[in-house]
Amino acid sequence: MIEKDLDIQFQEAVEIASNMTQASLPQDVQLRLYAYYKHATFDRTRFNISENADLRNAFKTNAWIQISHLTQDEAKEQYIELIQSLSK
Repeated sequence: MIEKDLDIQFQEAVEIASNMTQASLPQDVQLRLYAYYKHATFDRTRFNISENADLRNAFKTNAWIQISHLTQDEAKEQYIELIQSLSK
């Protein structure tokens, strides 16, 4: 990802994603996008687990845990690649 700064590419991908409808994306893709975005933007100094853990949040948390081995930059790269593949 040399052409543009990673953060600029990430913000552009977020903008593209914000114009997509949930109905147009399978749930597993929505979860991956959520996990990459959350990991890429997460402020580790403000972490707390909600006591309001419903099934939807459990799936989201699980998706995020599955990519916890990635760095924030790697999560941004994965997010960008996924958005680019979806917008083709």
